[in-house]
Amino acid sequence: MAKTASRKNAPKNDPASVLEDQLKRYREMRDFNVTAEPRGNRGAIKAAAQGGALPFVVQKHAASHLHYDFRLAWNGVLKSWAVAKGPSDLPADKRLAVQVEDHPIEYGNFEGTIPKGQYGGGSVMLWDFGEWKPVEGYTDVDRGLADGHLKFELKGQKMHGRWALVRMHTHDARPGKPNWLLIKDRDEYARTEDQPSITERLPDSAISKRTIEQIGEDSDRVWHSNRPADQQPEATKPAVSRIAAGNGSRKVAKSKPSFATALNSAPKEKFPAFISPQLAKASTAPPSGEGWVHELKLDGYRIQIQIRPGTGLKSKHVSLLTRKGLDWTHRMPTLAKAAEQLPCDSAILDGETVVLDQKGSTSFADLQAAFQEGAKMNLTYFAFDLLHLNGHNLRDLPLLKRKELLAKLLSRLDDDAPIRISEHFAVDGKKVFEEACNLGAEGIVSKVASAPYSSTRGNSWIKSKCFQEQEFVIGGFTDPSNGSTGIGALIIGYYENGKLLYAGRSGTGFTQKTQQMLHKQLSKLVQSKSSFADLPTGISRGVHWVKPEMVAQISFSNWTRDNLVRQAAFKGLREDKPAKEVVREKAEPLQSSDAAKGKAENKSASKSAPASPASSAHGASVNAKSAVKTDLPITHPTKILDPESGMTKLMLANYYLAVADHMLPHIADRPLSILRCPDGAGKPCFFQKHVGMGLAGGIGSVPVPNKKNASTEQYLTLNSVEGLIGMAQMGVLEIHPWGSKNDSLEKPDRIIFDLDPDESIDWKVLGEAAKEFRSRLEELGLQSFLKTTGGKGLHVATPIRPENEWPAIKEFAHNIVLGIERKNPRLYVTKMNKSIRKDRIYLDYLRNDRGSTAIAPYSTRARSGAPVALPLDWKELNDKSRPTFHVTDFNSWKKRLSRDPWAEMDGLKQRLAAAAIRDAKR
Repeated sequence: MAKTASRKNAPKNDPASVLEDQLKRYREMRDFNVTAEPRGNRGAIKAAAQGGALPFVVQKHAASHLHYDFRLAWNGVLKSWAVAKGPSDLPADKRLAVQVEDHPIEYGNFEGTIPKGQYGGGSVMLWDFGEWKPVEGYTDVDRGLADGHLKFELKGQKMHGRWALVRMHTHDARPGKPNWLLIKDRDEYARTEDQPSITERLPDSAISKRTIEQIGEDSDRVWHSNRPADQQPEATKPAVSRIAAGNGSRKVAKSKPSFATALNSAPKEKFPAFISPQLAKASTAPPSGEGWVHELKLDGYRIQIQIRPGTGLKSKHVSLLTRKGLDWTHRMPTLAKAAEQLPCDSAILDGETVVLDQKGSTSFADLQAAFQEGAKMNLTYFAFDLLHLNGHNLRDLPLLKRKELLAKLLSRLDDDAPIRISEHFAVDGKKVFEEACNLGAEGIVSKVASAPYSSTRGNSWIKSKCFQEQEFVIGGFTDPSNGSTGIGALIIGYYENGKLLYAGRSGTGFTQKTQQMLHKQLSKLVQSKSSFADLPTGISRGVHWVKPEMVAQISFSNWTRDNLVRQAAFKGLREDKPAKEVVREKAEPLQSSDAAKGKAENKSASKSAPASPASSAHGASVNAKSAVKTDLPITHPTKILDPESGMTKLMLANYYLAVADHMLPHIADRPLSILRCPDGAGKPCFFQKHVGMGLAGGIGSVPVPNKKNASTEQYLTLNSVEGLIGMAQMGVLEIHPWGSKNDSLEKPDRIIFDLDPDESIDWKVLGEAAKEFRSRLEELGLQSFLKTTGGKGLHVATPIRPENEWPAIKEFAHNIVLGIERKNPRLYVTKMNKSIRKDRIYLDYLRNDRGSTAIAPYSTRARSGAPVALPLDWKELNDKSRPTFHVTDFNSWKKRLSRDPWAEMDGLKQRLAAAAIRDAKR
């Protein structure tokens, strides 16, 4: 395989320069007078550039946390990613892969043990090795690395087929170490959801066949970080035949960083008491221009980490304090332990504690579960400022200088350490904000690069929110309308001039567990009278008033003229803020003097900050007034989601608003899987089923038990027009509901038959097939309904009472399709193999399984032209051609809504009788 262009600063004909450039960062992080790690063999690049497929290796490392190091040989080095959970051959699993520094080729052959007590102590396994090559259309690997999108084919002992690495446009895990996603492509090597993962099926070494425990017990392969390279164990050369033989290791001890020179300009001070945090001023738009840097706004708890010299046998004392100075160290012991490992005598860090999902997004709901419900969640601390270090006051230093010291302080941590730096972007604020909103983030915080740290809310920190969200005081609650226990809605307000003012109700966003938890806590605060000073007439009916002591985080679409919040959704409780301090946040337009502040104070500050993928964000800037006029909470309403039809975010939102009454009965109060396309159809999209960062208002969660590991996962759900509009705001082009409802997850109320025809099957033949299903179901006493899939297929749907569990429904559906296949095996096929589906109709019954989904009626599809999956009347099967519907031609078919063929489905209470289940087997 011919190599593509090398880096700009290295001539193509100078491979040694290329190698030096590739390993520059690796070497800068190490003192080779102390460590025995290999510097990197200049001759290795020659072996790696001789053409043909390139080597790859995956090393399984049982250090403090088990993880996998995924390495691709390129330009004479190993491009490396740390994959905490290991590779997954299930395409739906998108594994977080943190890119680490390039490693020398010699690293790729080691299997053995790093002694305990040394850096990275533990067993290292050569879990997989082989060759890789970029697939057609992605052969410019250097461009792919720069753009953040690699597609390649692996031929290993375990990993096969097509894979992708896609860089996430979020905060980096560490400076220069961005988060990527390692994704298996859909091919013949991909597994299905009911099969065990590749790491479970093949856990042992690809070279020695040993387990990780056996490797740890053997003493013949031990890497000592304090020994010279020539005294290290011999590499197992057959492991990666195309990687140059040499010494192997993952990481070796690093020297303690020196801060002496950098601290000369910072005055000395005694270790301070709690430092009041600097707060950001809300703005309607982010600042742009030079002198500003921008960080993602995180959805978590503001925490100050204080590290001071210890006493007695304890070398350091660590405290984790909330933004009001409350000591929460006991609630975050893993973070406290990680802070003890930082190479400093004393320090004060400012940052945010969050819970990350698999995509690297933050989830306030999961954070609440960790603190309030005792759920086991991994906490991560993103540090964005350093206020004190080794007896020196840093608060008067410029922000970028403080972050430079912070990055140096954190650079010695393991890749999977729970303390990370919050990356900043030194590009146009509007572009960063737009990209953040497209990714579903909460917003951004813009900071003057040259400004000192000030314990106030001033103009040097500006926050811009993608969604309206703030704290409110809980003044009362209502009971659920269905008569169950828990919470129906919260009565919320805020303080102004010492008075508690009514702000409305929040009736969505609760899980079953949070409902019970809120009811239990609020019941202890019940009082006879309202604490609100301005309660409107008629609000008191059915309300239990409580003492105004609890604070809730609430997201909402906007404020009404009556100063009430619209479409308010509960996000969680705020234990870190007193109720008396809750006021209404008022975002103000950025004054021209503030917008120019960064440039005036330090014209060159932003130039020294690292560039970011956010600089390539695209999409037109939109006047906020255009969104306000629509009365819909949509940012960037003119953003194109479908280039062929010209469908915009606002058009999609208006479409969902128009069909909401017809669509909601089929998706409300069900677990949902959604396909998000932030940049529109034709660009990278991803499926999401779990609650994550930056959900729009009206989108809540439902706890779903994981049958495999006995854990509980928070799935997406909605039950309102607000939630549908939120889907458009998040760039959701497909909505796929479960066949069961939230209150009866294990007992479906829908049976779905998916008729997927080969391209050669015409509309008339497909229509006759659907009629055959209808007739067969009628024989069993079941009425059925029809819809297009938005593609070439049809769905036949049968509503039933939720009385039978998933295995019985799946077996029933399987027997139905098998019976129809037996009647005409030349036309029908029930096996998934594409090789046998030519000129036939694939009868898919697998949507009737727990966790499986089907496209919702009225949902768009992420296909060119933005087609819609739409209910059909059975008579329409007699039409001469296949009916198609799109969002952009909605006006031509919206009259169909007045005669919705599925209108009576929700009220049809038919039962799947035992006789029907029995007769389906015939």
